[in-house]
Amino acid sequence: MPNPPPLPGHDNSFWMETSDTTSYPPLVEDITVDVAVVGGGIAGLSTAWELIRAGRTVAVLEARRIAAGVSGHTTAKVSALHTLVYDRLRRTRGPDAARLYARSQQEAVERVATTVTELGIACDFERAAAFTYVTDPAACAGIEAEARAAAEAGLPATYVRRTGLPFAVGGAVRVEDQAQFHPRRYLLALAEDFRRRGGLVFEGTRITGLSEGDHCRVTAGSGRTVTARDVVVATHYPVFDRALLFTRLAPHRELAVAAPLPAGHDPGGMFITEQEGKRSVRTAPMDGGGRLLIVTGESFTPGTGDTRERFRRLDAWMRKRFPVGDTAYRWAAQDNHSTDTVPLVGAFHPGSRHTYVATGFGGWGMSGGVMAGRLLTGLITGDAPPWAGLYDPRRLRSALRGAPAMLREQAKIARHFVEDRLRAASADSVARIPPGTGAVVRVGGRPCAVHRDAAGTVRAVSARCTHLGCLVAFNAAETTWECPCHGSRFGVDGAVLQGPAVRPLEEVDVSGAEDSGSGAPAPPP
Repeated sequence: MPNPPPLPGHDNSFWMETSDTTSYPPLVEDITVDVAVVGGGIAGLSTAWELIRAGRTVAVLEARRIAAGVSGHTTAKVSALHTLVYDRLRRTRGPDAARLYARSQQEAVERVATTVTELGIACDFERAAAFTYVTDPAACAGIEAEARAAAEAGLPATYVRRTGLPFAVGGAVRVEDQAQFHPRRYLLALAEDFRRRGGLVFEGTRITGLSEGDHCRVTAGSGRTVTARDVVVATHYPVFDRALLFTRLAPHRELAVAAPLPAGHDPGGMFITEQEGKRSVRTAPMDGGGRLLIVTGESFTPGTGDTRERFRRLDAWMRKRFPVGDTAYRWAAQDNHSTDTVPLVGAFHPGSRHTYVATGFGGWGMSGGVMAGRLLTGLITGDAPPWAGLYDPRRLRSALRGAPAMLREQAKIARHFVEDRLRAASADSVARIPPGTGAVVRVGGRPCAVHRDAAGTVRAVSARCTHLGCLVAFNAAETTWECPCHGSRFGVDGAVLQGPAVRPLEEVDVSGAEDSGSGAPAPPP
């Protein structure tokens, strides 16, 4: 089999490449604080920072490195314009809900702006207009409706037919006074200010257990514990299933490519369309001068389809429409969409007294994470903002309105559960897996996720996701195993890269199958 052509660009996020690394210690002893925040992305760090300013003692517990997961691989738009959310909210939850959503998100934009000034953060913070556009004139009615709904909700929104994009649009919503920034530089500065105020940050500390009560306790994989009156679970996808939030969340992965843009060709704003598999466009200043064009899109469910082809398609779209130089970077990010559109931020489940969650930001985690930090701090300190009910995970009416989407998502997961066990394996033997690729092979009736590196060395792990048992699939572009049911991601060694799974895939010895060339599909166990 011929080797596929190399993918465009350097395999790393621009934000990760152009910011400092972190080296906070792991948790090595039992501690007690007022609040334990599980997760060191923008939602977790914003919450911790707001809480310590409110006089609480706080510990942040991050499984890998802070601001290096979704927050380190975002498009980094800080905006209250979230594609077509306002017309949808107005129709499903009423105009008051749309106004509360707009107010909470725009206040998050302003919170970032004031924090940048207050702390003197050099994070390339820039004000810019945000646009949601369509190229098909037949879709303009929806855009006009969104512009009206966003304006009625209180945003400085207008309907326009021209933008700074180098191609024609059918119509667009334009919202002024939005922002973009370097998310890693912002968050690392926030973490350092949090630490200077007495906050504790622990990296390399994966939390695997939660005990609730008047005094909660979270337990790390090492066995060390943190006792706290309140616990915030801000792990992107909740790592505990007791609230059954996984029935109301749908994971989506998106790709990004970035290339230098010649002077005079900056489109002058932030742009997004849900057409063409989603396309999002912005620019960022480069350290050596000039602008970097960042294009995001190709939204898909993790563990499905050919990610390499999606990268090439996205890169081709960028090159067709913009006079860019050589592609400099490529990366991917993942987010979770709630089935009723609105993020889930608040009490973890109906019986919660001291546990809270922040999830389901639907691709808008920069403003959403900052909003969550303020909301959760208000709930914990007894000063909840007026929009707390809008985001409450315990909401029933909106959950019922989102039932059709929830049922579709659960039906998709059920299909994966059944079809993955009945279908043939993705390779008919271990011996036939080419170098640099991976495949699921049944060895002795057991599904094994087998990867062969460029040197020919084989590594195999169980193909059953440790979250709820779906079978993983290989992502050749990122050299990872991904679960199509709830979005857990694993390295080829089985290590957890992204939850909700908290346990690694079990290593499997397939040397016998490799030597004999066996490992053909067997009847499902």
